[in-house]
Amino acid sequence: MKGAPVQRRRTRQRAAIRAVLESARRPLSIGEVLESARRSVPRLGIATVYRTVGALVEEGFLSQVEIGGEAPRYEISGRAHHHHFRCRRCHRVFEMDGCLPDVRRLAPAGFVVEDHEILLSGLCPDCAAPRRG
Repeated sequence: MKGAPVQRRRTRQRAAIRAVLESARRPLSIGEVLESARRSVPRLGIATVYRTVGALVEEGFLSQVEIGGEAPRYEISGRAHHHHFRCRRCHRVFEMDGCLPDVRRLAPAGFVVEDHEILLSGLCPDCAAPRRG
């Protein structure tokens, strides 16, 4: 039947992938999901991660986070409005709570702001910490 929802089997692999995404406090790349989920399911394959993440996006459970010129990352949908910080050394992306007040006033006169994204970059605490010898 066309348009009917696809019934997805509940497997250990899918449960591990979902658990990784639910416990992450930041958007994850496919590689990060794979690496973390393999702690529970060592033989997990990348194709399964791609299929599962795609299905979770389709279901509305996950949202895709686009960072220009990079592979997308994924985070749980439905969170309050927020922005992201990308570490330029380890390339991890982190969530930042909140937003600039009245960001619309930054647009040139006559422009109508319909949406916005703010990405800060620099070093995360792990990468900014002094390295020991």
